[in-house]
Amino acid sequence: MTGTQHGNGREDEVLARAAVDALVGQLALAPKPGLADPRERTARDHSALRWSARALLPGLTAMAATARRTGEPSARLRTDLGAIGRSTEQTVALTGGGHRGALWTLGLLVAAAALRPGAGPAGITTLAGQLAAHPDRRAPRRPSRGSTMSARYGAAGARGEARAGFPHARRALTALTTARSQGATEPQARLDALLTVMSTLQDTELLYTAGPLGLRRVQAGARGVLDAGGTATEPGAAALRALDTDLTERTWSPRGSGALLAGALFLDALRPAGARG
Repeated sequence: MTGTQHGNGREDEVLARAAVDALVGQLALAPKPGLADPRERTARDHSALRWSARALLPGLTAMAATARRTGEPSARLRTDLGAIGRSTEQTVALTGGGHRGALWTLGLLVAAAALRPGAGPAGITTLAGQLAAHPDRRAPRRPSRGSTMSARYGAAGARGEARAGFPHARRALTALTTARSQGATEPQARLDALLTVMSTLQDTELLYTAGPLGLRRVQAGARGVLDAGGTATEPGAAALRALDTDLTERTWSPRGSGALLAGALFLDALRPAGARG
C-alpha cells in the first residue's frame, strides 16, 4: 500500500468516525420529543443504542472509500453505496438493529464528503443530492413504509429530502449556528436544530403512525417551542416538556427528524471551528 493510499484510507475512516460520532451525539441528546431519551432508559439499553450506532463504522468507511475511488456522483457509485448499505443494515441488525434512516442520510453525506475533500456543507449536500437522484438498480422491489406514505400523501420522504440536497439538514445547521451565537448551550442549540427540522419536515414515519393530522400536530408543537424563544428560555423549555410528554403518550416518534439532525451534526463537524457559531 502506498503512502497516498494509506492516507486516503485514514481520511475515509475519519469521515466515518465523524458520522458515527454525530449519530451518537444525537442519541445522547435529551429531552428529544418522542425520540429515545437516554434519561429514561437503563444504562444497558442506551449502551446497546450506542453500540449499534458504532456498528455503522465499517460500512460508512467503505462508502467513503468507494466514493473516493469512483471520483464522481455516478449511477455506478449510487448502486455500490446501496449494496454497502444493505450489507451494513444486516450487520447492524445483529447488534439490535435500528438507525436505518441515519445510515441513509449519513451514507450519502459521507460519500459526498469523500468525493470532494474540503467542501463545505453546501457543496457536500449538493453532491449528495446528485447521488440520490440516481436509481439504485439492485434495490429490492418491495415497497417500504416511507415509499407507501410518499405515494399516498405526496410527501417527499427520505428519498425526496436527499434528492433535494438535504434542505432540512442545512436548515438545522443554520439553527445550530444561530442558537450558539445567541448564547444557548450546546444541548439547547442541538434541540433547537431538531425542532427546526420537526416544524416543517413531512416525516413519513409520523404519517404512517399518526396520519396527516398527527403530523401537523407535531409540526405545530415544534413551532410552538421555537416561537416561545427556543429551548434556552423558560417558556420554550416548558413547551418542549409538554411536547415531549404529548408525543411519548401517543407513541409518536419523529425518527426522520432525528436522522437529519445527525446529518447536520456531521456537516457541522466538518466545518472550520470559526464557522460553527
